[in-house]
Amino acid sequence: MRVVAGSAGGIQLEVSKYGVRPTMDRVKAAIFSSLSDKIIGAHVLDLFAGSGALGIEALSRGAASALFIEQDRQSVTAIEQNLAKTRLNGRIGRQDAFAFVRRFNSPLKFDLVFADPPYEQTKSGEHFAEKLLSDKSLPQLLAPGGVFVLEKRPGDIIAEPKLWRVTRQKTYGATEVLFLSTSETSQPAIQ
Repeated sequence: MRVVAGSAGGIQLEVSKYGVRPTMDRVKAAIFSSLSDKIIGAHVLDLFAGSGALGIEALSRGAASALFIEQDRQSVTAIEQNLAKTRLNGRIGRQDAFAFVRRFNSPLKFDLVFADPPYEQTKSGEHFAEKLLSDKSLPQLLAPGGVFVLEKRPGDIIAEPKLWRVTRQKTYGATEVLFLSTSETSQPAIQ
């Protein structure tokens, strides 16, 4: 796995050996191609960051800042190593993504929120993607006109999100990517 483009393009990224399903390079390339100009100067939040590949890709392509939220200690170490390798700057929070979303209290809003949660179900039996889409705190973190990019397993059926509007939905092999905006905003669909 590598950084696809930008100032760190081509640099190989470290990945924790356990419990991580990194976003494939071709999926990353498609995501960032769809986001195009929204990346430059963006404030980025990378939830369930794993190796930090999505946030690092955004920084490499000109994002202003990235905050990586990851609970696993080995994955946090991988993010630190990847930021050092790419010579990019980002902040890392080692905590549960849902706890972060509930407790985040800052005037800063994020232009892009990436979430690549585990495909398994939570301990309570719901899918991580569905739990994220129903979390009322998450839309509050998004800046006006911002985009929430969610990866999920294609076969997982989720209820129509009440808090979000799907602006684009694309399947790449074993990954389905949803591009979402808050349901209050009216913005054109992402190409």
